[in-house]
Amino acid sequence: MSVHRPDSLGGRAAIAGIGATEFSKDSGRSELKLAVEAVRAALDDAGLTPGDVDGLVTFTMDTNPEITVAQAAGIGELSFFSRVHYGGGAACATVQQAALAVATGLAEVVVCYRAFNERSGRRFGSGVQQREPTAEGAALGWNLPFGLLTPASWVAMAAQRYLHTYGLTPDAFGPVAVTDRRHAARNPAAYFYRKPITLADHAASRWIVEPLRLLDCCQETDGAQAIVVTSPERARALPHPPALITAAAQGAGRAQEQMTSFYRDDLTGLPEMNVVARQLWRTAALTPADIDVAILYDHFTPFVLMQLEEFGFCAPGEASDFVAADTLPLNTHGGQLGEAYLHGMNGIAEAVRQLRGTSVNQAGSPAHVLVTAGTGVPTSGLILGADG
Repeated sequence: MSVHRPDSLGGRAAIAGIGATEFSKDSGRSELKLAVEAVRAALDDAGLTPGDVDGLVTFTMDTNPEITVAQAAGIGELSFFSRVHYGGGAACATVQQAALAVATGLAEVVVCYRAFNERSGRRFGSGVQQREPTAEGAALGWNLPFGLLTPASWVAMAAQRYLHTYGLTPDAFGPVAVTDRRHAARNPAAYFYRKPITLADHAASRWIVEPLRLLDCCQETDGAQAIVVTSPERARALPHPPALITAAAQGAGRAQEQMTSFYRDDLTGLPEMNVVARQLWRTAALTPADIDVAILYDHFTPFVLMQLEEFGFCAPGEASDFVAADTLPLNTHGGQLGEAYLHGMNGIAEAVRQLRGTSVNQAGSPAHVLVTAGTGVPTSGLILGADG
């Protein structure tokens, strides 16, 4: 059973630096080099040096071990290192791990990173090629023989049920794609810079797995992103206003599997994200009305709609109209559909830019930004806040 009380992590750590490589389809260099470039860029942004770092956090999927990144980046001794499982679901949890280390004194400066050649190297969209005999592999074995081989096919099952339950058509997913691409079109770092789309473009794009069209699916990207976490006190002495980690949470739901949780009683929601939402609201003492910007994990458009409903921004089945109304700034960097697919880490960086007032699609002077990690898997989320 998940916790039923606020935790004490909120406000005890802050993000002081962000850094990334360019986002491309062919980086032309190793994943280790990408990781080191992003780590160094984040430290430069924070006004820190490699010698200040004593902690590193990444994903279990990352090919760059913490000690190897430390050596290549010129970082010395480490007092904390950690990895988080479940692919994109790990994104916000890397920051949570860093915050826990800072808040408890295990480390003073922790860098979270994710680097991959996901377009020119291993492409997650190509689906399961082989699987070692593990418990996770056994769960997939119930679905793979019947043609559910790719992330798009796994999500399509839930998306089809969502449309059926609420009497909608695949056009309901269009507002998410159009919103992301509108923001990406104004973002020079985005792959789809200057390339907005319309609802008609979305409806005309080819089927990938019904009811998902091409423009419902995120792109595949080479690149890296890094985030520097330290104490609020130290962050205040650095070049940029700190982005306070107001709340951080992880969540796994009942009958949880990796992308194939088809044996639940209801496929129209994301119970794992509901676990995250409840804890974020409890710890931050906030409600959806307090959120000024939302950066929601968007590997596939239907799961953005379900996240909005799980967090209580709108009623079940109403998220498409909510997005179309444009009342909440959403994925102002262009998201993974428009900017880059970096397993959600670039979304955390965008939340920091919003709080600094430096986003290319700046939404006024936000006080609170919600960020989420991968959906369909055990996941995580953050509420970042302005300082003071």
